Amino acid sequence: MVYDPEVISYDRLLKTFWESHDPTQGFRQGNDVGTQYRSTIHTHTPAQATTAEAARAAYQKALTAAGHGVITTEILPATDRPFYPAEAYHQQYLDKNPAGYCGLGGTGVSCPTGIAPVPEALEE
Repeated sequence: MVYDPEVISYDRLLKTFWESHDPTQGFRQGNDVGTQYRSTIHTHTPAQATTAEAARAAYQKALTAAGHGVITTEILPATDRPFYPAEAYHQQYLDKNPAGYCGLGGTGVSCPTGIAPVPEALEE
């Protein structure tokens, strides 16, 4: 995915991220198990890291209230780990295989809105 702040706010991106998978599963998503299925956020600025951590804390409160476990998602600077794109056959997998298996599924818990967006001045 390519993040473009002209298209979507960082706050909205985080909300979609949290709600699109189960961040409490550790190294798995559904039936898919392994380190490649861990949940991570790689930030590019200190402001993004602060906003991501605030979003994680807010979502943890909502998950706990709904009876879910602890979020295992790591929040790390993008420079701490190399990025490896998925193999070509995994790129846009469900577009290529509409009946294919997708282990992603949200918890059904809404991530609280109103998480402070990253100020543009801090993004530079």
